[in-house]
Amino acid sequence: MTGNEQVPQAPRAEPGTAAQEWEPPAVGGVVELTVPAVASFLPVVRAATAGLAARLSLTLDEIEDLRIAVDEACAMLLSLPAGDPAGTATLRCRYEVLADALAVRVCAPVEDGAALPAEQSFAWRVLTAHATGVSHGIGDGFAWIDLRKARH
Repeated sequence: MTGNEQVPQAPRAEPGTAAQEWEPPAVGGVVELTVPAVASFLPVVRAATAGLAARLSLTLDEIEDLRIAVDEACAMLLSLPAGDPAGTATLRCRYEVLADALAVRVCAPVEDGAALPAEQSFAWRVLTAHATGVSHGIGDGFAWIDLRKARH
């Protein structure tokens, strides 16, 4: 290549197709994802997180940080004793677009008396290193972790 060649352009989506019509949610928009509360569905959560973050124009580093944080939050919740003995528990991820951040709440049912790992644990260090804000709680049979990733 001499550097004078033109790069062919990608084909454009046809008007009326899903690729043409999908736009990222506006500020205040919410996307919710519910999957079975089993580790084999974590790749679905990771893909959805990365896809939404990319649509919101986060940088590649920010996308990867958010994907890692959401993955760690999900893994943390799945490590707790499930509050659903029938095996039909679900893991819910709620993504909310804020003016300056993407907020994510990961939630799963847990048994009474379940406790999240100590905030000094390695899991929390990973989580807080990849998110700009983290909070958590347990109540009414559910555990949740709230994350924020700043948007620039």
